[in-house]
Amino acid sequence: MTQFESVSRRRFLLTAGATAASSILLKGCLGNPPEDAANPTSPAATPVASVVKPGEEPEVATARLGYIPIVEAAPLIVAKVKGFFAKYGMPDVQVDKQANWGAARDNVKIGSGGGGIDGGQWQMPMPYLITEGLITDDKKIDMYVLCQLNTQGNGIAIANKHLGKNIGLKLDNQVAFFNQLKSSGSRFKAAYTFPRANQDFWIRYWLAAGGINPDTDVELLTVPASQTVADMKRGAMDAFSTGDPWPYRIVAEKNGFLAALTAEMWKAHPEEYLAMRKDWVDKHPKATKAILKGIMEAQQWCDNFDNRKELAQILSRREYFGVPETVLLEPLMGKYNMGERTIDDKSMAVLYWKDSKGSVSYPYKSHDLWFLTESVRWGFLPKETLTTAKALIDRVNREDIWKEAAKEAGIAAADIPTNTSRGVEEFFDGIKFDPENPQAYLTSLKIKKA
Repeated sequence: MTQFESVSRRRFLLTAGATAASSILLKGCLGNPPEDAANPTSPAATPVASVVKPGEEPEVATARLGYIPIVEAAPLIVAKVKGFFAKYGMPDVQVDKQANWGAARDNVKIGSGGGGIDGGQWQMPMPYLITEGLITDDKKIDMYVLCQLNTQGNGIAIANKHLGKNIGLKLDNQVAFFNQLKSSGSRFKAAYTFPRANQDFWIRYWLAAGGINPDTDVELLTVPASQTVADMKRGAMDAFSTGDPWPYRIVAEKNGFLAALTAEMWKAHPEEYLAMRKDWVDKHPKATKAILKGIMEAQQWCDNFDNRKELAQILSRREYFGVPETVLLEPLMGKYNMGERTIDDKSMAVLYWKDSKGSVSYPYKSHDLWFLTESVRWGFLPKETLTTAKALIDRVNREDIWKEAAKEAGIAAADIPTNTSRGVEEFFDGIKFDPENPQAYLTSLKIKKA
Protein backbone atom coordinates (compact mmCIF):
# COMPACT_ATOMS: atom_id res chain seq x y z
CA MET A 1 0.00 0.00 0.00
CA THR A 2 1.45 3.37 -1.05
CA GLN A 3 1.41 6.43 1.17
CA PHE A 4 -1.28 7.90 -1.08
CA GLU A 5 -3.37 4.81 -0.45
CA SER A 6 -2.78 5.08 3.28
CA VAL A 7 -4.90 8.20 3.52
CA SER A 8 -8.36 7.45 4.83
CA ARG A 9 -10.64 6.97 1.84
CA ARG A 10 -13.82 6.17 3.65
CA ARG A 11 -14.78 9.73 4.61
CA PHE A 12 -13.69 11.08 1.24
CA LEU A 13 -15.58 8.49 -0.79
CA LEU A 14 -18.73 8.94 1.24
CA THR A 15 -18.66 12.67 0.53
CA ALA A 16 -17.68 12.40 -3.12
CA GLY A 17 -20.12 9.58 -3.70
CA ALA A 18 -22.88 11.67 -2.26
CA THR A 19 -22.17 14.31 -4.88
CA ALA A 20 -22.90 11.87 -7.67
CA ALA A 21 -25.80 10.18 -5.92
CA SER A 22 -27.57 13.40 -5.05
CA SER A 23 -27.49 14.75 -8.57
CA ILE A 24 -27.21 11.82 -10.93
CA LEU A 25 -30.42 12.80 -12.70
CA LEU A 26 -29.40 16.38 -13.41
CA LYS A 27 -29.15 17.33 -17.06
CA GLY A 28 -26.14 19.55 -16.42
CA CYS A 29 -24.20 21.46 -13.81
CA LEU A 30 -26.28 24.58 -14.41
CA GLY A 31 -29.55 22.73 -14.01
CA ASN A 32 -32.51 22.69 -16.34
CA PRO A 33 -33.11 26.19 -17.78
CA PRO A 34 -36.52 27.50 -18.78
CA GLU A 35 -37.51 26.56 -22.29
CA ASP A 36 -37.08 30.15 -23.51
CA ALA A 37 -33.65 30.54 -21.93
CA ALA A 38 -31.57 28.94 -24.63
CA ASN A 39 -30.93 29.56 -28.27
CA PRO A 40 -32.06 27.09 -30.93
CA THR A 41 -29.94 24.05 -31.55
CA SER A 42 -26.77 24.98 -33.39
CA PRO A 43 -25.60 23.65 -36.74
CA ALA A 44 -22.72 21.23 -37.09
CA ALA A 45 -19.15 22.34 -36.54
CA THR A 46 -17.84 25.02 -38.89
CA PRO A 47 -16.06 23.42 -41.88
CA VAL A 48 -12.31 24.10 -41.74
CA ALA A 49 -9.66 22.93 -44.19
CA SER A 50 -7.46 20.15 -42.84
CA VAL A 51 -3.79 20.93 -42.25
CA VAL A 52 -2.81 17.30 -41.63
CA LYS A 53 0.09 16.18 -43.81
CA PRO A 54 0.06 12.74 -45.47
CA GLY A 55 1.50 10.16 -43.12
CA GLU A 56 0.76 12.26 -40.04
CA GLU A 57 -2.92 11.40 -39.74
CA PRO A 58 -4.20 10.69 -36.21
CA GLU A 59 -4.73 7.02 -35.37
CA VAL A 60 -8.46 7.69 -34.87
CA ALA A 61 -10.84 10.48 -35.85
CA THR A 62 -12.81 10.52 -32.62
CA ALA A 63 -12.54 10.77 -28.84
CA ARG A 64 -15.07 11.44 -26.11
CA LEU A 65 -14.35 14.43 -23.87
CA GLY A 66 -16.53 15.34 -20.92
CA TYR A 67 -17.23 18.87 -19.72
CA ILE A 68 -19.20 20.72 -17.06
CA PRO A 69 -21.14 23.75 -18.39
CA ILE A 70 -19.06 26.51 -16.86
CA VAL A 71 -16.69 28.85 -18.70
CA GLU A 72 -13.71 26.56 -18.08
CA ALA A 73 -15.15 24.25 -20.76
CA ALA A 74 -15.11 26.88 -23.52
CA PRO A 75 -11.96 25.64 -25.33
CA LEU A 76 -13.43 22.13 -25.72
CA ILE A 77 -16.73 23.43 -27.06
CA VAL A 78 -15.15 26.03 -29.35
CA ALA A 79 -12.68 23.50 -30.76
CA LYS A 80 -15.68 21.40 -31.79
CA VAL A 81 -17.98 24.18 -33.02
CA LYS A 82 -15.33 26.17 -34.90
CA GLY A 83 -13.90 23.06 -36.57
CA PHE A 84 -10.47 23.17 -34.90
CA PHE A 85 -10.55 19.48 -33.97
CA ALA A 86 -11.44 18.66 -37.58
CA LYS A 87 -8.65 20.92 -38.86
CA TYR A 88 -6.11 18.65 -37.19
CA GLY A 89 -7.69 15.39 -38.33
CA MET A 90 -10.20 14.74 -35.53
CA PRO A 91 -13.61 15.61 -37.03
CA ASP A 92 -15.58 13.23 -34.85
CA VAL A 93 -14.49 14.35 -31.38
CA GLN A 94 -17.51 14.34 -29.07
CA VAL A 95 -17.87 16.86 -26.26
CA ASP A 96 -20.30 15.36 -23.77
CA LYS A 97 -22.01 17.39 -21.04
CA GLN A 98 -21.59 15.76 -17.63
CA ALA A 99 -24.30 15.94 -14.98
CA ASN A 100 -21.75 16.80 -12.29
CA TRP A 101 -18.17 16.12 -11.25
CA GLY A 102 -19.08 12.79 -9.71
CA ALA A 103 -20.61 11.68 -13.01
CA ALA A 104 -17.47 12.79 -14.90
CA ARG A 105 -15.33 10.77 -12.52
CA ASP A 106 -17.53 7.69 -12.97
CA ASN A 107 -17.57 8.08 -16.76
CA VAL A 108 -13.80 8.30 -17.08
CA LYS A 109 -13.54 5.26 -14.84
CA ILE A 110 -15.42 3.12 -17.38
CA GLY A 111 -13.93 4.87 -20.43
CA SER A 112 -15.55 5.43 -23.81
CA GLY A 113 -15.52 1.69 -24.48
CA GLY A 114 -18.00 1.28 -21.65
CA GLY A 115 -20.14 4.23 -22.68
CA GLY A 116 -18.15 6.78 -20.68
CA ILE A 117 -15.46 9.27 -21.66
CA ASP A 118 -11.76 9.20 -22.53
CA GLY A 119 -11.07 12.34 -20.52
CA GLY A 120 -11.96 16.01 -20.58
CA GLN A 121 -12.25 18.97 -18.20
CA TRP A 122 -11.17 18.52 -14.58
CA GLN A 123 -10.75 20.42 -11.37
CA MET A 124 -7.35 19.87 -9.79
CA PRO A 125 -6.13 17.61 -8.33
CA MET A 126 -8.84 15.21 -9.57
CA PRO A 127 -6.59 13.60 -12.23
CA TYR A 128 -4.13 12.72 -9.46
CA LEU A 129 -6.84 11.38 -7.16
CA ILE A 130 -8.20 9.25 -10.00
CA THR A 131 -4.69 8.01 -10.81
CA GLU A 132 -4.20 6.93 -7.21
CA GLY A 133 -7.67 5.40 -6.92
CA LEU A 134 -8.65 7.75 -4.10
CA ILE A 135 -12.03 8.73 -5.60
CA THR A 136 -12.67 5.70 -7.81
CA ASP A 137 -13.39 3.01 -5.20
CA ASP A 138 -9.71 2.06 -4.98
CA LYS A 139 -9.56 1.39 -8.71
CA LYS A 140 -6.56 3.23 -10.10
CA ILE A 141 -7.16 4.83 -13.50
CA ASP A 142 -3.88 6.30 -14.73
CA MET A 143 -4.42 9.81 -16.10
CA TYR A 144 -2.31 12.30 -18.01
CA VAL A 145 -2.63 16.06 -17.45
CA LEU A 146 -2.20 17.57 -20.92
CA CYS A 147 -2.98 21.29 -20.69
CA GLN A 148 -4.54 23.98 -18.56
CA LEU A 149 -7.84 25.14 -20.00
CA ASN A 150 -8.14 28.56 -18.35
CA THR A 151 -7.30 30.88 -15.50
CA GLN A 152 -9.70 32.92 -13.34
CA GLY A 153 -13.46 33.06 -13.95
CA ASN A 154 -14.48 32.05 -10.40
CA GLY A 155 -15.76 33.85 -7.35
CA ILE A 156 -17.05 33.57 -3.78
CA ALA A 157 -20.78 34.28 -3.66
CA ILE A 158 -22.50 35.31 -0.41
CA ALA A 159 -26.22 35.17 0.46
CA ASN A 160 -28.08 38.49 0.48
CA LYS A 161 -28.87 38.26 4.20
CA HIS A 162 -25.22 39.20 4.79
CA LEU A 163 -25.30 42.39 2.71
CA GLY A 164 -23.70 45.31 4.54
CA LYS A 165 -21.76 43.13 6.98
CA ASN A 166 -18.38 43.85 5.36
CA ILE A 167 -17.89 40.35 4.03
CA GLY A 168 -15.42 40.90 1.22
CA LEU A 169 -12.05 39.80 -0.06
CA LYS A 170 -10.40 40.22 3.35
CA LEU A 171 -12.10 38.88 6.45
CA ASP A 172 -9.55 39.96 9.06
CA ASN A 173 -12.12 41.94 11.04
CA GLN A 174 -14.93 39.40 10.72
CA VAL A 175 -13.71 36.62 13.04
CA ALA A 176 -16.13 37.77 15.77
CA PHE A 177 -19.03 37.61 13.30
CA PHE A 178 -18.24 34.00 12.36
CA ASN A 179 -17.69 33.08 16.02
CA GLN A 180 -21.05 34.58 16.96
CA LEU A 181 -22.81 32.45 14.36
CA LYS A 182 -20.93 29.40 15.62
CA SER A 183 -21.80 30.01 19.29
CA SER A 184 -25.46 30.55 18.41
CA GLY A 185 -25.61 27.11 16.81
CA SER A 186 -26.01 28.40 13.27
CA ARG A 187 -22.55 28.13 11.76
CA PHE A 188 -21.82 29.91 8.47
CA LYS A 189 -22.52 27.39 5.68
CA ALA A 190 -20.11 27.42 2.71
CA ALA A 191 -20.54 25.16 -0.30
CA TYR A 192 -18.67 23.93 -3.37
CA THR A 193 -19.45 21.47 -6.17
CA PHE A 194 -16.88 18.74 -5.40
CA PRO A 195 -14.79 18.11 -2.29
CA ARG A 196 -11.00 18.42 -2.13
CA ALA A 197 -10.62 20.16 -5.47
CA ASN A 198 -10.37 23.70 -6.92
CA GLN A 199 -13.55 25.30 -5.60
CA ASP A 200 -13.12 23.72 -2.19
CA PHE A 201 -9.56 25.08 -2.06
CA TRP A 202 -10.59 28.62 -3.06
CA ILE A 203 -13.17 28.96 -0.32
CA ARG A 204 -10.87 27.35 2.26
CA TYR A 205 -8.01 29.70 1.37
CA TRP A 206 -10.29 32.75 1.52
CA LEU A 207 -11.63 31.83 4.95
CA ALA A 208 -8.28 30.81 6.45
CA ALA A 209 -6.59 33.99 5.20
CA GLY A 210 -9.09 35.91 7.32
CA GLY A 211 -8.40 33.87 10.44
CA ILE A 212 -11.42 31.58 10.07
CA ASN A 213 -10.83 27.84 10.27
CA PRO A 214 -12.92 26.20 7.52
CA ASP A 215 -13.00 22.89 9.37
CA THR A 216 -14.14 24.17 12.78
CA ASP A 217 -15.61 27.66 12.38
CA VAL A 218 -17.95 27.05 9.42
CA GLU A 219 -19.95 24.19 7.95
CA LEU A 220 -18.68 23.01 4.56
CA LEU A 221 -21.15 21.49 2.11
CA THR A 222 -20.99 19.70 -1.23
CA VAL A 223 -23.87 21.02 -3.34
CA PRO A 224 -24.58 20.58 -7.08
CA ALA A 225 -24.44 23.98 -8.76
CA SER A 226 -28.02 23.60 -9.96
CA GLN A 227 -29.22 23.80 -6.34
CA THR A 228 -27.25 26.86 -5.30
CA VAL A 229 -29.65 29.63 -6.27
CA ALA A 230 -32.57 27.90 -4.61
CA ASP A 231 -30.52 27.05 -1.51
CA MET A 232 -29.33 30.64 -1.14
CA LYS A 233 -32.82 31.95 -1.70
CA ARG A 234 -34.30 29.77 1.06
CA GLY A 235 -31.45 30.49 3.45
CA ALA A 236 -29.87 27.04 3.44
CA MET A 237 -26.47 28.36 2.32
CA ASP A 238 -24.40 31.38 3.26
CA ALA A 239 -21.63 31.13 0.65
CA PHE A 240 -20.72 29.27 -2.50
CA SER A 241 -17.46 28.90 -4.38
CA THR A 242 -18.59 29.16 -7.97
CA GLY A 243 -17.52 29.61 -11.59
CA ASP A 244 -19.02 31.83 -14.29
CA PRO A 245 -21.80 32.23 -15.29
CA TRP A 246 -23.04 31.60 -11.74
CA PRO A 247 -21.80 34.90 -10.25
CA TYR A 248 -23.87 36.89 -12.75
CA ARG A 249 -26.98 34.80 -12.11
CA ILE A 250 -26.68 34.93 -8.34
CA VAL A 251 -26.38 38.73 -8.31
CA ALA A 252 -28.84 39.38 -11.16
CA GLU A 253 -31.53 37.27 -9.49
CA LYS A 254 -30.86 39.10 -6.21
CA ASN A 255 -30.01 35.92 -4.35
CA GLY A 256 -26.61 37.12 -3.27
CA PHE A 257 -23.51 39.19 -3.91
CA LEU A 258 -19.85 38.46 -4.62
CA ALA A 259 -17.32 38.86 -1.84
CA ALA A 260 -14.36 38.23 -4.12
CA LEU A 261 -13.19 36.99 -7.48
CA THR A 262 -10.52 34.31 -7.46
CA ALA A 263 -8.60 36.67 -9.77
CA GLU A 264 -8.36 38.98 -6.74
CA MET A 265 -7.23 36.14 -4.49
CA TRP A 266 -4.49 34.87 -6.81
CA LYS A 267 -3.90 36.72 -10.05
CA ALA A 268 -3.52 34.36 -13.03
CA HIS A 269 -4.12 31.32 -10.85
CA PRO A 270 -4.34 27.78 -12.25
CA GLU A 271 -7.97 26.78 -12.74
CA GLU A 272 -9.16 23.72 -14.70
CA TYR A 273 -7.37 21.26 -16.95
CA LEU A 274 -7.62 18.84 -19.84
CA ALA A 275 -6.68 15.35 -18.68
CA MET A 276 -7.20 12.01 -20.39
CA ARG A 277 -6.81 8.36 -19.59
CA LYS A 278 -3.20 7.21 -19.95
CA ASP A 279 -4.18 4.09 -21.89
CA TRP A 280 -6.00 6.18 -24.51
CA VAL A 281 -3.12 8.63 -24.91
CA ASP A 282 -0.47 5.90 -25.10
CA LYS A 283 -2.49 4.12 -27.78
CA HIS A 284 -3.20 7.30 -29.78
CA PRO A 285 -0.20 9.67 -29.52
CA LYS A 286 -0.91 11.46 -32.82
CA ALA A 287 -4.59 11.83 -32.00
CA THR A 288 -3.69 13.22 -28.58
CA LYS A 289 -1.53 15.90 -30.13
CA ALA A 290 -4.27 16.65 -32.66
CA ILE A 291 -6.72 17.22 -29.81
CA LEU A 292 -4.22 19.49 -28.10
CA LYS A 293 -3.63 21.49 -31.29
CA GLY A 294 -7.37 21.98 -31.71
CA ILE A 295 -7.72 23.12 -28.10
CA MET A 296 -4.73 25.48 -28.38
CA GLU A 297 -6.26 27.15 -31.42
CA ALA A 298 -9.58 27.38 -29.61
CA GLN A 299 -7.87 28.96 -26.59
CA GLN A 300 -6.29 31.62 -28.79
CA TRP A 301 -9.65 32.29 -30.42
CA CYS A 302 -11.37 32.55 -27.02
CA ASP A 303 -8.72 34.94 -25.73
CA ASN A 304 -9.47 37.47 -28.48
CA PHE A 305 -11.97 39.78 -26.80
CA ASP A 306 -13.37 40.64 -30.23
CA ASN A 307 -14.67 37.05 -30.25
CA ARG A 308 -16.21 37.14 -26.79
CA LYS A 309 -19.71 38.04 -28.01
CA GLU A 310 -19.69 35.08 -30.37
CA LEU A 311 -18.25 32.93 -27.58
CA ALA A 312 -21.21 33.88 -25.38
CA GLN A 313 -23.57 32.98 -28.24
CA ILE A 314 -21.94 29.57 -28.69
CA LEU A 315 -21.89 28.67 -24.99
CA SER A 316 -25.49 29.82 -24.50
CA ARG A 317 -26.82 27.25 -26.98
CA ARG A 318 -29.24 24.69 -25.61
CA GLU A 319 -26.92 21.74 -26.20
CA TYR A 320 -24.05 23.39 -24.31
CA PHE A 321 -24.92 25.65 -21.35
CA GLY A 322 -28.57 26.36 -22.14
CA VAL A 323 -28.57 29.82 -20.53
CA PRO A 324 -29.27 33.31 -21.90
CA GLU A 325 -26.37 34.92 -23.73
CA THR A 326 -26.63 37.94 -21.42
CA VAL A 327 -25.71 35.75 -18.44
CA LEU A 328 -22.36 35.02 -20.06
CA LEU A 329 -21.28 38.11 -21.95
CA GLU A 330 -20.50 40.64 -19.22
CA PRO A 331 -18.33 38.28 -17.12
CA LEU A 332 -16.53 37.20 -20.29
CA MET A 333 -15.70 40.87 -20.85
CA GLY A 334 -14.43 41.29 -17.28
CA LYS A 335 -17.53 43.20 -16.17
CA TYR A 336 -18.74 42.01 -12.78
CA ASN A 337 -21.62 43.40 -10.78
CA MET A 338 -20.41 42.21 -7.39
CA GLY A 339 -23.56 43.42 -5.64
CA GLU A 340 -21.80 45.94 -3.40
CA ARG A 341 -19.22 47.10 -5.95
CA THR A 342 -18.43 46.68 -9.63
CA ILE A 343 -15.41 45.51 -11.60
CA ASP A 344 -14.72 46.45 -15.21
CA ASP A 345 -11.31 45.01 -16.04
CA LYS A 346 -10.53 42.54 -18.82
CA SER A 347 -7.47 41.32 -16.94
CA MET A 348 -9.85 40.00 -14.26
CA ALA A 349 -11.93 38.00 -16.74
CA VAL A 350 -11.49 34.34 -17.52
CA LEU A 351 -8.44 33.94 -19.78
CA TYR A 352 -7.51 30.97 -21.95
CA TRP A 353 -4.20 31.48 -23.76
CA LYS A 354 -2.12 34.21 -22.12
CA ASP A 355 -2.23 36.09 -18.86
CA SER A 356 -0.03 38.57 -17.01
CA LYS A 357 2.42 35.80 -16.13
CA GLY A 358 2.72 34.17 -19.55
CA SER A 359 1.14 30.97 -20.84
CA VAL A 360 -2.27 29.84 -19.61
CA SER A 361 -2.44 26.67 -21.69
CA TYR A 362 0.90 25.16 -20.64
CA PRO A 363 0.49 22.82 -17.62
CA TYR A 364 3.14 24.04 -15.20
CA LYS A 365 4.28 21.26 -12.87
CA SER A 366 4.75 23.83 -10.12
CA HIS A 367 0.99 24.42 -10.10
CA ASP A 368 0.30 20.71 -9.72
CA LEU A 369 2.64 20.78 -6.74
CA TRP A 370 0.64 23.60 -5.14
CA PHE A 371 -2.59 21.58 -5.42
CA LEU A 372 -0.91 18.56 -3.82
CA THR A 373 0.65 20.76 -1.13
CA GLU A 374 -2.71 22.35 -0.39
CA SER A 375 -4.16 18.83 -0.15
CA VAL A 376 -1.56 18.07 2.51
CA ARG A 377 -2.41 21.35 4.27
CA TRP A 378 -6.00 20.26 4.84
CA GLY A 379 -5.24 16.62 5.62
CA PHE A 380 -6.62 15.31 2.35
CA LEU A 381 -3.30 13.62 1.60
CA PRO A 382 -0.65 12.44 4.08
CA LYS A 383 2.24 14.75 4.91
CA GLU A 384 4.67 12.25 3.35
CA THR A 385 3.15 13.18 -0.02
CA LEU A 386 5.60 16.06 -0.37
CA THR A 387 8.57 13.69 -0.42
CA THR A 388 7.28 11.81 -3.46
CA ALA A 389 5.20 14.52 -5.13
CA LYS A 390 7.81 15.23 -7.81
CA ALA A 391 7.84 11.61 -9.00
CA LEU A 392 4.04 11.50 -9.13
CA ILE A 393 3.82 14.80 -10.99
CA ASP A 394 6.43 13.66 -13.51
CA ARG A 395 4.29 10.57 -14.13
CA VAL A 396 0.94 12.35 -14.50
CA ASN A 397 1.83 15.76 -15.95
CA ARG A 398 2.72 15.38 -19.65
CA GLU A 399 3.86 18.90 -20.43
CA ASP A 400 6.26 17.26 -22.90
CA ILE A 401 3.31 16.26 -25.09
CA TRP A 402 1.97 19.85 -24.87
CA LYS A 403 5.33 21.15 -26.11
CA GLU A 404 5.46 18.68 -28.99
CA ALA A 405 1.96 19.62 -30.08
CA ALA A 406 2.70 23.34 -29.77
CA LYS A 407 5.80 23.07 -31.94
CA GLU A 408 3.98 21.01 -34.57
CA ALA A 409 1.16 23.58 -34.58
CA GLY A 410 3.62 26.38 -35.26
CA ILE A 411 3.21 28.11 -31.91
CA ALA A 412 5.83 30.83 -31.53
CA ALA A 413 8.85 29.78 -29.47
CA ALA A 414 8.22 32.75 -27.17
CA ASP A 415 4.84 31.22 -26.23
CA ILE A 416 6.33 27.82 -25.30
CA PRO A 417 7.62 27.89 -21.70
CA THR A 418 11.12 26.55 -21.17
CA ASN A 419 10.69 25.89 -17.45
CA THR A 420 8.17 23.54 -15.83
CA SER A 421 7.96 25.92 -12.87
CA ARG A 422 6.32 29.34 -13.04
CA GLY A 423 8.32 30.30 -9.99
CA VAL A 424 7.21 31.84 -6.72
CA GLU A 425 3.48 32.55 -6.47
CA GLU A 426 1.98 35.22 -4.18
CA PHE A 427 -1.57 35.31 -2.80
CA PHE A 428 -3.72 38.26 -1.78
CA ASP A 429 -2.80 37.85 1.89
CA GLY A 430 0.93 38.12 1.21
CA ILE A 431 1.62 34.39 1.59
CA LYS A 432 4.08 33.01 -0.97
CA PHE A 433 4.44 29.54 -2.44
CA ASP A 434 7.92 28.62 -3.61
CA PRO A 435 7.77 25.33 -5.53
CA GLU A 436 11.38 24.74 -4.56
CA ASN A 437 10.34 24.64 -0.89
CA PRO A 438 6.68 23.63 -0.40
CA GLN A 439 7.31 22.85 3.25
CA ALA A 440 8.16 26.52 3.89
CA TYR A 441 4.74 27.42 2.46
CA LEU A 442 3.03 24.99 4.84
CA THR A 443 5.01 26.29 7.79
CA SER A 444 4.00 29.89 7.00
CA LEU A 445 0.28 29.10 7.16
CA LYS A 446 -1.38 29.75 10.51
CA ILE A 447 -4.51 27.68 9.85
CA LYS A 448 -3.98 24.12 8.62
CA LYS A 449 -4.32 20.51 9.59
CA ALA A 450 -0.86 19.39 8.50
